[in-house]
Amino acid sequence: MEASPEIAPLDHLEYMRLALSFAEKSPPKPTNFRVGAVLVDEGTNQVLSTGFTLELPGNTHAEQCALRKYSSAKNVPEEAVGSVLPAQTVLYTTMEPCQTRSAGNIPCVERILGTRSGEDGGVKTVYVGVKEPDTFVVGNAGQSKLEQAGIVYIHVPGLEQEILYTATAGHQKS
Repeated sequence: MEASPEIAPLDHLEYMRLALSFAEKSPPKPTNFRVGAVLVDEGTNQVLSTGFTLELPGNTHAEQCALRKYSSAKNVPEEAVGSVLPAQTVLYTTMEPCQTRSAGNIPCVERILGTRSGEDGGVKTVYVGVKEPDTFVVGNAGQSKLEQAGIVYIHVPGLEQEILYTATAGHQKS
């Protein structure tokens, strides 16, 4: 865990900028989006964990990496991460969490929902920079699935162009 004195509490745009800085670390590839994620305890304004696409071995997504790294730091299995998340945990992600993954991978929406098994209820709010473009999955319903489960979904405006530019680096431009 690291303190975030440079980011004022509830400064959603700055936390999204931080998530974007992690997205920029992801290798550009034509087969995925470069996404960044920041797990934050809003109660203490502490960054709990960060992640970016392909940061960890395998075809890993940003949210997956942030949650996996936090569970590892707390010495709990990834599926039990909700049991160790602070009560006011939120997630900033540059792109809407995926609802569909290729064979063998758990969608990020399911991972986020899985955090709610803990006593404090896991991730409470997901702050998103952009909706997922229809490049790989048409009509991602991540937002509606999160909202149906009681997780607040908030679009953070202001960085859409930068996020999409970063996310699609490595893609064939027409």
